[in-house]
Amino acid sequence: MSHIVVLGGGIGGVSCAYELKQAARKEDRVTLVSDKPLFQFTPSNPWVAVKWRSKSDITIDLATVMPKHGIAFSAAGAARVHPEENRVELGDGSSLTYDYLVVATGPELAFDEIEGLGPERNTQSVCDVDHATLANERWEAFCKDPGPIVVGAVQGASCFGPAYEFAMIMDTDLRRRRIRDKVPMTFVTAEPYVGHLGVGGVGDTKGVLESEMRQRHIKWVTNAKVDKVEAEAMHVTEFDEDGKPRKTHALPFKYSAMIPAFRGIAALRGLEGLVNPRGFILVDKHQRNPKYRNVFGVGVCIAIPPLEQTPVPVGVPKTGYMIESMVTATALNIGQLVRGQEPSHEATWNAICLADFGDSGVAFVAMPQNPPRNVNWASSGRWVHVAKVAFEKYFLHKVRAGTTEPYYEKAVMRFLAIGKIKHPAA
Repeated sequence: MSHIVVLGGGIGGVSCAYELKQAARKEDRVTLVSDKPLFQFTPSNPWVAVKWRSKSDITIDLATVMPKHGIAFSAAGAARVHPEENRVELGDGSSLTYDYLVVATGPELAFDEIEGLGPERNTQSVCDVDHATLANERWEAFCKDPGPIVVGAVQGASCFGPAYEFAMIMDTDLRRRRIRDKVPMTFVTAEPYVGHLGVGGVGDTKGVLESEMRQRHIKWVTNAKVDKVEAEAMHVTEFDEDGKPRKTHALPFKYSAMIPAFRGIAALRGLEGLVNPRGFILVDKHQRNPKYRNVFGVGVCIAIPPLEQTPVPVGVPKTGYMIESMVTATALNIGQLVRGQEPSHEATWNAICLADFGDSGVAFVAMPQNPPRNVNWASSGRWVHVAKVAFEKYFLHKVRAGTTEPYYEKAVMRFLAIGKIKHPAA
């Protein structure tokens, strides 16, 4: 009998726990460890921030659900991983020993790397449901006394979709409230151009997103490094293509939301051979750590080098489809290992993403994620918003039901059908 421990109760961790129950032997045990008692459907957080959803709408109690599907659960979180001992020290002082460990923790949000950044300081966040709930409280107060908004993603960020989403969703909500005319908006991003997304753009995301922002009267600053954030002003240095400072900005705001840079969680940082200097898990083509061969990594917590050098550093995103692919490969590989076989499964690392704008949206398909690609496609329309709502319902059902049915693989066909779009790979 083998004990398989999965760290992380998000999309990657929960999916991996379910798939491991299918891939492993009946006698093998699976334990899910999270630092939160609830699963949250993170892609819906921008909706929570404008009160189109509540926290209860997009969360599920893991302590209730996991045992129903034969998975042990702890909400104590990981205080420290001891890979030499095959042991995870938990936040409550206890420990779990493992035969195989899957790290699916997602990132730690590095707000502290920029003075004044983060919900405890001067900017809001949609990276966590509790942050989004707080952002909504401040949003309601803002709407009673509106003014300028600054929104975007700071240097080192690797998740740009939610920044664009929240900018457009705020615009949509403000128009519905009939106060959009009172709110100048500026989008600030480390990307070299609008729509780069950390992957060199997909299809014409540059043109599509620039067009959306012009239509919505959102100004933008690219190649931007946020120097510090004061209570009502963001100080930004804009760089040229050669990486030299071109212009400084002091952008006033009454409301601001910025995606921070990510790093690996404290329980992993500094473990030589397991993580890189930022604390992200090093993995091979089988999602397996090269040094600690019984440790695997999936999702945002793994190390992927930047696509290219840019004037201001940007990271590479790990989208839902890619995470699902990593999860399946990991579960099948551990299934092989517990049976004395060598792992043979590899993730596809394709990107399929829906960016909701509240009343429309943009979808893109990149196969593989980094260019050159076999498929390089983007499209927009109201159908994207409809499809994202369907995605939310589908995945929350998946978590409750304990199903291992592929989420993005099936959903990509569904959203293309909703938009009456020919499959881009056809």
